[in-house]
Amino acid sequence: MSRKIRTRFAPSPTGPLHMGGVRTALYCYLFAKKNNGDFILRVEDTDQTRFVKGAEEYIIETLQWCGIKPNEGLSYGGDFGPYRQSERKDIYAKYAMDLLEKGDAYYAFDTPEELSAWRDNMKGQGNPSPKYDPITRQYLKNSLHLSEDEVSRRLKAGEPWVIRYKMPRNEEVKFEDEIRGIVSFQTNQLDDKVLLKSDGMPTYHLANVVDDHLMEITHVIRGEEWLPSTPLHVLLYRSFEWQMPSFAHLPLILKPDGKGKLSKRDGDRLGFPVFPLNWKDPSSGEASIGYKERGFLPDAFINMLAFLGWNPGTEQELFSLDKLIHTFSIERVGKSGARFDFEKTKWFNQQYIKNKSNEELVQLTAALFEKDGYQADQDTLLNICELVKERATFLHEIPSLAYYFFEEVKEYDEKNLRKKWKNENSDAFKQLLSSLSDLEDFKSEAIEKLVKDFMEKFSLGFGQVLPILRISITGTMQGPPIFAVMQVLGKTNCLNRLQKGVTLAKELQA
Repeated sequence: MSRKIRTRFAPSPTGPLHMGGVRTALYCYLFAKKNNGDFILRVEDTDQTRFVKGAEEYIIETLQWCGIKPNEGLSYGGDFGPYRQSERKDIYAKYAMDLLEKGDAYYAFDTPEELSAWRDNMKGQGNPSPKYDPITRQYLKNSLHLSEDEVSRRLKAGEPWVIRYKMPRNEEVKFEDEIRGIVSFQTNQLDDKVLLKSDGMPTYHLANVVDDHLMEITHVIRGEEWLPSTPLHVLLYRSFEWQMPSFAHLPLILKPDGKGKLSKRDGDRLGFPVFPLNWKDPSSGEASIGYKERGFLPDAFINMLAFLGWNPGTEQELFSLDKLIHTFSIERVGKSGARFDFEKTKWFNQQYIKNKSNEELVQLTAALFEKDGYQADQDTLLNICELVKERATFLHEIPSLAYYFFEEVKEYDEKNLRKKWKNENSDAFKQLLSSLSDLEDFKSEAIEKLVKDFMEKFSLGFGQVLPILRISITGTMQGPPIFAVMQVLGKTNCLNRLQKGVTLAKELQA
């Protein structure tokens, strides 16, 4: 009988959650949901020296904003808790002792100072990167080479110790990665990692494997930076005689230019966020803007992240979260790094804004309109959002794109106004103003018909009329359909603006 699919996202609370971490959470979530499984949030805080205040809350808030909802985990509860590793401290010692009894681990009593001196000595002898491994361990202070009495004495005396994994010699560790296929490592290239410290706190390696087993995790989906740790994890599963989960190591998200992994420095240098939400470093006070505050929609952000390493195998690019769940597969995640493209990211956001209903956009931008001092009834805001949303890349741009619905034109495109105006058409435009003034049904269709009839009557082309009309009403040649804009503005506003525009055009000709 096959096990229920269970994936986990296990970040460390050492700072704000990078967009690469969100992508890992997303892929874990999509895979679990695609297979009717569970997605778990677990915080790995065994390294208390690197704990950053507010980081846990940031992780939870980010997943909430993105719509990635765990079935269980930190702040969500569940039957496999606690979901914070520091609260599971008493669990791990038992498993470390099991490894000692099996001969797959040993006590090491080397102090940090002794290890530092040893490494310096090894480097002086021509070994640039000395490791605590099957060769060097025989010259170091551990239970493999100390007598039982000496080990017992040191333990009873309360000397600091660690438990290290006993890496076998001359073995090939092979496992199948869901993305990379068969991966193999030679144990002679690996070191004896610390598993447990004398204060009872485990390292990542022991806690990770024990927790994944106890929480019945079936698939470990994580970044490729954890690939070198996997052979040790495979050996730990073998030592414990546990069923091993499937591994899938995701490709790196690469910087837009040059080589290497995308970092905060790249965002600072090129002017884009790398964190999903605003973050203020509690120690330095340095503030970083997030995608949310920059004006991105969470579904656009998620859609963009999904494509950084995965593709559906079709030309389709826009996927809701539900559609991603239906379409996603690990088999279509690539091995090579995915280059981040901020222009493409903005394109995703633009598409999602354009495709939002007017009701949704009014709800999302109501506070932004209010902040700019713009007030209108619900129907007017709905019409305005309909007209300007196709030109908006960010949510906060919508009020500024619509400013002329709330206040007089700030600046005219005088170059085009001068170019398009002909003084000989002055009388014709007087007639247009009069006709618009008499128009009772001031709706876009009626306005359009009136203007077209006017152009036919005076033998004027679109290029002689519409630019004057548009610049007078909005100040610019660009924008939504001008007749729809006029309907929203109303007759009085339009007449006043057109009169003002015609007057300015004449002055520019003088």
